[in-house]
Order: sequence, then C-alpha cells, then structure tokens
Amino acid sequence: MAREPVDRRERILASSAKLFARNGVAATTVRQIADEVGILSGSLYHHFDSKEAIVDEVVSSFLTDLRTRYEKVLASDLDARARLHDLVVASLEAVEAHPHATEIYQNDVNYLSQLDRFAYLRKAGRDVQNAWLQVIQAGIDAGAFRSDIDPKILYRLMRDALWMSVRWFKPTREYPRARLAEDCTSIFLDGLTQAPR
Repeated sequence: MAREPVDRRERILASSAKLFARNGVAATTVRQIADEVGILSGSLYHHFDSKEAIVDEVVSSFLTDLRTRYEKVLASDLDARARLHDLVVASLEAVEAHPHATEIYQNDVNYLSQLDRFAYLRKAGRDVQNAWLQVIQAGIDAGAFRSDIDPKILYRLMRDALWMSVRWFKPTREYPRARLAEDCTSIFLDGLTQAPR
C-alpha cells in the first residue's frame, strides 16, 4: 500500500512523457494525462502542481543524466578521438535511458525556453554544446581533426544525428547500441571514403 503514491507518480511521469513526445507539450492536456493514467484530472495535482512541473521533471532528469555522462568523458585523460567516441556512447546511452525526454527536448526546447520555469534549458544547452566543442577543439589542436570545418556545425550535426536516432534505432543482438556508436564515430571521423590500400 505504501508504494502506491510512488508508483502512481512514476506512472504519471511515464505516461506524460509518452504523450508529450507524441503530441507536443503545448497540445497535451492534463485531462489526456489523467485519462492515460486512469485517474481524475484533479488527482494529478496531488503529485504535481502543474503540467509544466511534469515536463520539468521529465526533461531535467534527462539533462542531468546527460551532463553527468559528459562530465565523466571530459574528466578522462584519453585522446580526442577516444573522448569523441565516448561522447557518442554517452549520448546514445542517455537517449536509450530517456527516449521520450529526448524527443520532447528536440521538439519543444524553443517553446519551453520561453517559460520562466525552464530558464535552465539555455544553460543546459550551453553545457552540452561546450562538452562537444571542448573535445572537438582538442582534436583540432592536436592535429587529429580537420580544422577547416566549423566546430559548432560539426557539433550540431553529430548531436542531432545521435539524438534523433531515438526515432528510428532499435538495437538488436546483431546490431547493438555499441555497434551504432562505433559506426557513428567512424562516419563522423573517417567519412565514407575507402582508406588507401
């Protein structure tokens, strides 16, 4: 009996995240969330003070996890190529752990950033960008990465390719997430051309 409030709160978060990802935050109503969970709309307010509070918990947990993973990569003393690979792995792991939150962020970050409650999204976005740029710049400085490509463009292409994989990538035994990470790193760093023989 004591677990019901926690279980219900988790069910509200899970159902809400799915609805927000599918319909968008603005288009999802408290009534839809309540119907999905099987409770009255007013009962949601025993767990969250608003729809925005639900979104906040879903998105902030994703960003906290992502930034924690990135901090571990940045703290390593590996070379730039290995750290870039590890950023790819960290991104894919966070996407797998928070698939709906990833989609919500991708789809609604501009909308949410206009709301006072989500002012932290700008800093979180800068932190994510800075992690990638730090590793990319280290690779350029070491002569391991090309210097003729704008690091911000490279970062955005890589980040979006990885985060949008939430919509199409389904790991299998034959093609697990680890292989996707290897292939993405290879494509990003080595391109599509055959190595000279």
